[in-house]
Amino acid sequence: GSLLSQRYAHGELLSKAEHDALSEQVNKWRERLMSISWFMRCSNEPIAREANREDKVTGRFWEGRFKSQALLDEKALAACMAYVDLNPIRARMATIPEHSDHTSIKRRIKQAIRANQPYLPEQQPEGLLAFAGNPREDMPYGIPFVLSDYLELVDWSGRIIREDKKGHIPKHLPDVLQRLDIDPRNWVYLTKNFEHPFKNMVGTAHHVRNACEAIGKNWVHGISQCEKLFSSA
Repeated sequence: GSLLSQRYAHGELLSKAEHDALSEQVNKWRERLMSISWFMRCSNEPIAREANREDKVTGRFWEGRFKSQALLDEKALAACMAYVDLNPIRARMATIPEHSDHTSIKRRIKQAIRANQPYLPEQQPEGLLAFAGNPREDMPYGIPFVLSDYLELVDWSGRIIREDKKGHIPKHLPDVLQRLDIDPRNWVYLTKNFEHPFKNMVGTAHHVRNACEAIGKNWVHGISQCEKLFSSA
């Protein structure tokens, strides 16, 4: 507290002016105690200092730690989803997707085993956006792939990562990879390194250029990588 509040707490007599000043302080403290934003402001600083000390960095807490990337088309969406679902396999914490803790694919596989018709959105896990099947007219809202195709794609990708035979690509390609028309060597690279080649936008070069035009930008970092990695064989 302030000097005035300490004097008041010790039973000292305060003048009217001092009482008025103390009342203003108390009202301000009440407002701050009820304010979530003030609470976050007070919490963030010590957390940020401690995190910076641990990471041996300076600057704002979020600076350089997190970034967002716009996924502009189904190629980018599939690559990003597979990259995230394969995290435990890349880290050697799991050998197959159904054993990958803390991933959506584990929940999807578990639910698919239970369901009578797992491809139906209403029989897919609650809390996860449903797979709505391949793009078509009158398509319901959801992920634009067949669930079984995506599961096959992740399983295929996981086996390549697990076997770690550089340059070796199995002859049989998953249906969804053929539909997306991505060079399988580029796909394997994306499942291992999705975060690194791109900056703010991810997708085919055509979609990136359209997005740039829509927001008044002439160029975006990483467009050459988009052109290279999302190209066909």
